[in-house]
Amino acid sequence: MRKVKLHNPLKTRLIDEKLIREHLALERTKLANERTLLSYIRASIYLLISGLALLQIKEYQGISLTWLGYLALFICVLFLLVGVSRYIALERKLNKLLREDPRENEEDSTNK
Repeated sequence: MRKVKLHNPLKTRLIDEKLIREHLALERTKLANERTLLSYIRASIYLLISGLALLQIKEYQGISLTWLGYLALFICVLFLLVGVSRYIALERKLNKLLREDPRENEEDSTNK
């Protein structure tokens, strides 16, 4: 173990570096999960805008584009649902990992 400064720079505490690494890796994963959700939302907004634009175009060179506009709107909603469901699923897994106390796992392994 080694002295590491956390939160309060004036107060040093003895903390296991392995635990810090695990915690920071989980935090990076949470940030990546949020970034992925934002990407799904961005793609959904692009599809929404394109779907609305296609619905505004009544006819293009004799071809009706309304069905393509409705398809883009449907895919927009689908993207949003998939993104939110994946975000919630991974968030639950990460919260479960964060709630587990690593010290309990170490004590269990030493008691065996």
